[in-house]
Amino acid sequence: MLANDFLRKIRYSLNLKDKEMIQIFHTSGQEIQRAHLNNLLKKEDEQGFFLCSQSLLAAFLDGLIIFYRGSLKKTAEADQPIKINNNVILRKIRIALAYQDTDMLEVFRLAETTVSKSELSAFFRRSGHKHYKECGDQFLRHFLQGLALYKKRPVRRETISIKENVWLKRKK
Repeated sequence: MLANDFLRKIRYSLNLKDKEMIQIFHTSGQEIQRAHLNNLLKKEDEQGFFLCSQSLLAAFLDGLIIFYRGSLKKTAEADQPIKINNNVILRKIRIALAYQDTDMLEVFRLAETTVSKSELSAFFRRSGHKHYKECGDQFLRHFLQGLALYKKRPVRRETISIKENVWLKRKK
């Protein structure tokens, strides 16, 4: 899956506006103009399409974490560039949104994809681990599709007393 496809899908799933996308890039140290962002979000066959690089995608993912969770504490390992693959993307989204295993499994369930807890944990292991599993493009697509449904699901209405209906915190 192209990095541009991922940017479009995460924008839709999290309902991000242009201004928020630019802010996400800015928090990670990447200055990006609205015109350049629009070219990144275009499809391959559209005029003005610009291919998103691995370093720009990594900056976006780091900015997404900062946008949702606050600033990062830099370490010596964080300065080294890492190769972006689907497992890294899935891990950084999980960190940014502070999702637990149950949240991740619910997102996959909403996308009508069956993933066991052990299979999910295999996606987050180090690449040298014997139980490491490569996250395929299809799993990532299903996750982003389920994420859109998870974020946009309606809030349940519950009754506290006989006379009054109130809105309570979303049940997971």
